[in-house]
Amino acid sequence: MKKALLISNLARKFTNFIVPSIEVLQQLGYEVHTCANYSNFNDDKSKYDITMHNIDFERNPFNFKNIKAYKQLLKLMKEEKFDLVHCNTPIGGLLGRICAKKMKVSTVIYTAHGFHFYKGAPLVNNVLYKNVEKILARDTDVLITMNREDYEAAQKFKLRKNGKVKLIHGVGIDTCNLKIKDFDKLKYRNEIGLKEDDFVIIAIGELNKNKNYCTIINSIKLLNSDKIHLLICGIGSEKDNLEKLVQKNNLDRNVHFLGYRDDIPKLLAISDLFIQMSYREGLPRAIMEAMASGLPCIASKIRGNIDLVDENGGILCETTDVQAVSQAIIKLVNDEQLREKMSEYNIEIIKKFDTKNVKNELLEIYGGI
Repeated sequence: MKKALLISNLARKFTNFIVPSIEVLQQLGYEVHTCANYSNFNDDKSKYDITMHNIDFERNPFNFKNIKAYKQLLKLMKEEKFDLVHCNTPIGGLLGRICAKKMKVSTVIYTAHGFHFYKGAPLVNNVLYKNVEKILARDTDVLITMNREDYEAAQKFKLRKNGKVKLIHGVGIDTCNLKIKDFDKLKYRNEIGLKEDDFVIIAIGELNKNKNYCTIINSIKLLNSDKIHLLICGIGSEKDNLEKLVQKNNLDRNVHFLGYRDDIPKLLAISDLFIQMSYREGLPRAIMEAMASGLPCIASKIRGNIDLVDENGGILCETTDVQAVSQAIIKLVNDEQLREKMSEYNIEIIKKFDTKNVKNELLEIYGGI
């Protein structure tokens, strides 16, 4: 039986980009192995008939601990003799392809979830990271991209003989189960401290500088309305700074830090609008889930976001333009009919990003090797 190795980085559970690959590879008759830093893993590993290997990856590519991870990964490949290696995440893509080349793995695939070089990126990104990706592409048989900008950039790389660049519809979401109808929305709102006639905006993602929650919070300040509320779902290093910003602007009643949540579909269902003003994205799952739940979206005009949101389903703004974000919110607050049109449009257009479609795209890629 042929063997496949799926490489990711840090994994607390089976990630949404690993699961479709597991299922498709098993469908094709592969014995599937996965490797990641599973030190904080808390998922049910009995769900899938796979072999898991812990590799002590560190997210920062310049962390010297990744030397240990390289040695562990190389040893694993020597012992298992994989026929196919599929790398995900920057550090997994780097070490995975280096080790695969050394062990002469016959098929090497890399999924770019968002190149670290992109339009508007710092100079070091557009020089260092781009050149690294160019070099690694020479030992890659299939380079999978998830947005148009990355796809066009990858077309300029020279891949291994007969190598191909593919564009797929993200990691896949379950569009059918994100539109929740049968539950008491008002009761759920009340539990969070919201009223029936409040206008609720939701933002989802790690509390870090890249997600740029400051612009969102400052735009809420400009609105000066007790009826507009912002739900922030996530944890991260910027939490204290964001809470201070909220307090400074006297927005304690408007902005609600909900922390890590496992009830995102219900929170989307009680919301009126989704917002994300990141500096950098690949193809944001949070926006896809919001669209599938029927929410209009306000998003930063960047790579990834523009592959999902257009004027029919939301409003795109420059990343730090607080005034424009504020005006976009006001426009949607005051126009219920426009919100309904955007909702219908988003529910329909996001269907091509459903997991079933993504699995078919992966089947075509794996099956064509």
